[in-house]
Amino acid sequence: MNKKLWLGFIAVFVTVEIVNFLVNGLLLMPDYQATQSLWRPNMMSLLWIYHVLMVFGAFFFTFIFAKGYEGKGVMEGVRYGLYIGIWLSMGMAYGTYAMIAIPYALALKWFLFGIVQYVIMGIVVAMVYGKKKVN
Repeated sequence: MNKKLWLGFIAVFVTVEIVNFLVNGLLLMPDYQATQSLWRPNMMSLLWIYHVLMVFGAFFFTFIFAKGYEGKGVMEGVRYGLYIGIWLSMGMAYGTYAMIAIPYALALKWFLFGIVQYVIMGIVVAMVYGKKKVN
């Protein structure tokens, strides 16, 4: 595995942790407080599981990008992030909505913020990989 893969992984992991804090820790906090009865009472003690999942997610997000890397620059990362974001955010947001009695507005916010998050992650990994030079 090459240096860019590891640098991309670290950059994506740091990015996802920051964006998750901003989205879930700040922007969606009123939604979570309004639906507090739905969540585990000891959820904060299990948050380490979420961070472990983010490590694996950031690695595989970067690994898959590297396998299909075309060297087209930031727009390649936007496209990749958009595709992955729609795919994964749709399942997480609307799958949770189908199983747990969360408000539709929360599912929609998870879906939309998820897409934005993956696009940002795509931009970050594309910036690490850079644009291939044309001879």
